[in-house]
Amino acid sequence: MDTTSIKNLFKLKSIPIETPKEESPKAEIDSNEESPEESRKRTYHEGGYRDSSRNNGNHTTLSICLDAVYSKFQNEEKEMVEKQQKLKESYVNEQKNRETEIKALTVSLETKEEQLKNKNTDIENHQNTIEMLKAEILDLPRNPEKHNVKATKGASTKFWIGAILLVPITLYLLTFYISTSYSAFFKSFDAKITVIQSVLDAQALNKAWNEGLIEGAFVTLIPFVFLGLGFLIHMFSENKSWVNYVKLGVLFVVTFIFDAILAYEIESKLYELNKTFESPPFDLKIAFTKNQFWGIIFAGFIVYIIWGLVFDFVMKEHREKDKIKNEQEIRQKNVLFLLEKINVLKKEIEEILANIGSTKELVIKTRGRIEELQNIIDGVIIPTKDYKLYASEYVQGWVTFIGEKIAVSRTEKQTMIDSCIETYTTNLENVGANSDNQNLVYLSAL
Repeated sequence: MDTTSIKNLFKLKSIPIETPKEESPKAEIDSNEESPEESRKRTYHEGGYRDSSRNNGNHTTLSICLDAVYSKFQNEEKEMVEKQQKLKESYVNEQKNRETEIKALTVSLETKEEQLKNKNTDIENHQNTIEMLKAEILDLPRNPEKHNVKATKGASTKFWIGAILLVPITLYLLTFYISTSYSAFFKSFDAKITVIQSVLDAQALNKAWNEGLIEGAFVTLIPFVFLGLGFLIHMFSENKSWVNYVKLGVLFVVTFIFDAILAYEIESKLYELNKTFESPPFDLKIAFTKNQFWGIIFAGFIVYIIWGLVFDFVMKEHREKDKIKNEQEIRQKNVLFLLEKINVLKKEIEEILANIGSTKELVIKTRGRIEELQNIIDGVIIPTKDYKLYASEYVQGWVTFIGEKIAVSRTEKQTMIDSCIETYTTNLENVGANSDNQNLVYLSAL
């Protein structure tokens, strides 16, 4: 039934109820012994009997009368305050539950919005930290002390200069020790070679390998012994202790002695080549008096010392360079770590935003339901099943009059009764009494 029809029903005037001269069978029941419900049923029954007598049982008029009965039923239900309160109790309880739900949702929204604010703040802080770390990465090589890094400024330039110098010095040592070791241990001298050729031989490596595997391997590998000794100088100098200083001194002595052996062997061969019958046997005393002896020693030993110092310097500069590089790598890893955290926070923010949106929708839906419940509470609840009961009593009274008082054939009388029942069924459907709903709600605006 639409709103206009309901409004029209309320405008219908109630049909006066008068005590009929001829009562229906139910009128014989003593009203003092009846319950309120039975009394109300009887009243509707009598009303149907009386109205039928006034309208000769016309089913068209019955439809109008049933509309008036429904309006009367509504007014009666409205006046039953306790019954209305009982009918509305479930709606009141639901409204309270919904209001409690709104409070919980509001608290949840506030919590989520606070989480959203905190996560956005965390992202902003992480981004500021990333910018600061990137600036430090760029500034570290220029100003390491500014960032509490104990490294020498400009270590990279010094490192490359030392590394470049180290290459030719290494090549010199390889050339010198290959040549001198071959000359000292394997070369045969003759009177035709010069002093320089006796020490340095351009074909020393090839000649050594031609003479045999052992000779070639010895001459090839012996320079690396001196390079290894130079590396040990660097290692011992890193940890400053008297033990390492002793080891360092021993290395210098060993290197000097080895260079002296090479020089002694070469000088011995040259001495034997040029000695006469009056020349004394060659020994250290004679070797010490020869300039070439000391020249060979210092041409190897001094350069070896220089190589060791340059190598030590390069390694130290590399270490300084590594300090800066390590600090840069640490900061770069921190940048990547913070970027991952930002990505995680962004995903969490998306989830929170989705939850906030769904929660707001639920709040709007719940508030709408609260308004609906309030309208129900403010309106009138019509128990349609009860109306069906009383309307059936009214129609029974109507049909009773037709059966008792209408002087027509049996067939016509049955037709009239069937028409009245059909009108009654249509009325129930119009007011919703034949539906599954127990109650209908009429808002206060009506």
